[in-house]
Amino acid sequence: MTMICTAAWVHGQVQCVGFRYATQHQAKLQWLSGYVRNQDDGSVEVVACGESAQVEKLLHWLRQGGPVHARVDKVLTEPRNGSVGDFSGFSIRY
Repeated sequence: MTMICTAAWVHGQVQCVGFRYATQHQAKLQWLSGYVRNQDDGSVEVVACGESAQVEKLLHWLRQGGPVHARVDKVLTEPRNGSVGDFSGFSIRY
């Protein structure tokens, strides 16, 4: 079991469509820790930590378009230093 942390920036119509709440729900289904928050440029930042296969499932969901009313144009990702223990659960940050 390989534990990883990944940061993702989701671009498109991803604010004001329930994106953060849906992402939090999906992350909790995968037992991930981390956070999701809106960015000033209209994108959404996601940091997900957990078992690599579960993080990949969340990233796949993000790339497929997220919640029903969102439109995802691109998802940029990079590894993030950190561990599951750096976060308590998966939160929405403001």
